[in-house]
Amino acid sequence: MNSFQKIGITTVIAVYLLIWVGGLVRSTGSGMGCPDWPKCFGQWIPPINEKELPKDYKDIYANKRKEKNEKLAKYLDFLGWIELSNAIKGDKNTYFEADFNATKTWIEYINRLIGVLIGFLIILTFIFSFKYWKKDKLVVYLSFTSIILVLFQGWIGSIVVSTNLLPGLISFHMSLAILQVFLLMWAVARSFDVKINANQFNKNIKALNIVLIISIVLVFIQIMLGTQVRQAIDIVAKKIGENARGTWVENVGLTFYIHRSFSWIILFFHILLVFQTNKLSLQLGKWVNLSKILLGIVIVEFMTGVGLAYLGMPAILQPLHLLLSVMIIGFHFVLLIILNPTRFFKSNTLKEKNYQLV
Repeated sequence: MNSFQKIGITTVIAVYLLIWVGGLVRSTGSGMGCPDWPKCFGQWIPPINEKELPKDYKDIYANKRKEKNEKLAKYLDFLGWIELSNAIKGDKNTYFEADFNATKTWIEYINRLIGVLIGFLIILTFIFSFKYWKKDKLVVYLSFTSIILVLFQGWIGSIVVSTNLLPGLISFHMSLAILQVFLLMWAVARSFDVKINANQFNKNIKALNIVLIISIVLVFIQIMLGTQVRQAIDIVAKKIGENARGTWVENVGLTFYIHRSFSWIILFFHILLVFQTNKLSLQLGKWVNLSKILLGIVIVEFMTGVGLAYLGMPAILQPLHLLLSVMIIGFHFVLLIILNPTRFFKSNTLKEKNYQLV
C-alpha cells in the first residue's frame, strides 16, 4: 500500500475508535462532562478537582449555554426550522448543570482529543490524495468532502453540548459519522486497481445487490432506532437513577420492543446474504468470506443486545454494541463496492480478467 492508502485506512480505524469512545461517553453518562466547547470548563486542559472551579460554575455555564442556544434558535427560525428551534428553547433540561465529576470530565475530554486527532488524519488523507489528481480526481474530491464533514461534525458536536444532549441531534450526529466512514472507505477503495471477471460477474449480481441494499437500509434504520432507545434510556435513568439500572429497559416502552423485534429481520437478511454470496463463490473468490464474517459480527451484535436487555444494561456492553452496529454497516459498504466495481471505480483502474474477482 502507498502512503495515501495507509493513512486512509488508519483514519477509518480511528473513526471507529471514536465511535467506540463516543459509546463509552454515553454509557458512563459523561456526555456533559465538559459543559462548554471546544474548551472544557473554559480550559484547554480540564480540571481534576471541583476546587479549581468558581463556586457558581453551574450558573456560569448554564447561562453561557442559554446565550448560545438563543443565538442558535434565531438562526433556525431564519432557516425555517421552527419546530427544532422551539424544541431547543423549550427544553428546560438544556440548562441543567450536573455536579462536577472528574472521571466523566476526562472521558469526554479524551473523546474530544480523539476527534481532533481524526481531524488531523483526515487533513493528511486529503494532502496525500493529490497524487491521484491526474489519475482519479474523485479520490481528491472525496477526501476534501471528508474535511468539510468533520468540521460540520465538530459544529454539530458543539450544539449537542450546548443543548445538553437534545434528542434527535444525537441521531443526526451518528448519521454523519456513518457518512464519514463511507466517504473515507470509497476514497481509499478507488485508489486501488481492481481486477474483475467482465464476462460473468455482472450477469449474476442483481439478486445479491438487492439483498445487500435492503440489508444496508435495514441496518441503518436499526441504528437510528438504537439511538432512540438510548435517548429514552437517558430520560429513564435521570428519573429513577443509576442504582435502578436493571429496570431501565422495562421502563423504556415501545421503542425498545420495536428495536428488539427488528433485530430478527436483520439476522434473517444476513443469513440470506450469505446464501446469495455462496451462489457467486466462483466469481467472488476469497471475497465470498466477507459475508460470512459479516454474519458473524451480526450474531455477536445480536448477543450483546440480548445482554443489554436481560443483564441490566451493563455499561461495558453499550459501547461495544454501538461499535459493532457501525462495523456492520461499514462491512456492507465494502461489500457493495466490491460487488459493483464499475459503479465505484474509474474505468482506467479496472483490469478485465478471465477469472474471479481478486
